[in-house]
Formats: sequence, C-alpha cells, structure tokens
Amino acid sequence: MRRAICPGSFDPVTMGHLDIFERASLMFDELIVSVFHNPTKDRAMFTMEERVAMLEKATAHIPNVRVTAFSGLLNEYCKQQNTHFIVRGLRAFSDFEYEFQRALLIKKIDHDLETVFIMTNAKYSFLSSSGIRELAAFDGNITGLVPESIEETIRHHAINKY
Repeated sequence: MRRAICPGSFDPVTMGHLDIFERASLMFDELIVSVFHNPTKDRAMFTMEERVAMLEKATAHIPNVRVTAFSGLLNEYCKQQNTHFIVRGLRAFSDFEYEFQRALLIKKIDHDLETVFIMTNAKYSFLSSSGIRELAAFDGNITGLVPESIEETIRHHAINKY
C-alpha cells in the first residue's frame, strides 16, 4: 500500500490545502492528513482537536484520506504510520526554498523518506491560514477561501475569540 503523510498546522484549513489533498489522494492509496503541533506557532486560533474535526468535515468527500494529529519528529511519525512519503504543498517560490531545506534535512535524518511537492492551483496561490485568520477576525468574507463545510465554524470562532 502506498501511503503518504501531509503534515501541517491547518489553522484553519483553506481551499489551497483541500486542492493539495484532493490531488495527492489520487497519487496514493491512503493520504494521512495530520495536524502537527508546532510549539513555535503558539498563537493558534483553533485547538488541535478543532482542527482535526474541521479537516474531517472538509475531506469527507475524499475516501482515502485519514485525518490524525501528532507532535514530535515527523520522521518518527512516518515510521509509526508505516509510510515513506511526505506531501508538501507549494504556493510560491519562497515556499519551495523553505520546504526544500526541510526535505533535505529530513532526508539526512532518514534516507527512506521521500518528499513530494505539489504546486497548488494558481487560483489559491495567495491563500494562507494566517490570512484567513486575520480576515475572519475582522468579519471579512471568507466564502470560497475555505471549504464550505467549515466556513461557519471559522467565522463563528473568529468572532467569539477576538
């Protein structure tokens, strides 16, 4: 079975993320979309549990996606999940530089891991979770920028949090 992990903070998940999930799911038998607890990003809008729940709703239409959460080293989590592939979405050249360095580091740590880069659809290249958080916090229109199934959750949470 060809299995891959697509890790990220997904705070919150955007249509750009969903685009990557849908396309990556065609390349693998199982795609594990995993919320990563990143201690360097301490200003999360949503808890890990909330992000997992939103991802489960947003990816419900993709039969071979499984949503999980983890903390710690990605290479160790890949071993636990019995996978040798990591999927990373790219929006711009700056994303590539950052992700390329990360891919080289993880390859140095574990030679069996391969990183697969997928360019997002150009219509989502400007989207970021931080941009969505800011837009939602000021009651901006996020329609079409996040999966419809979680749009109200994001809007409600942002208004009540800020």
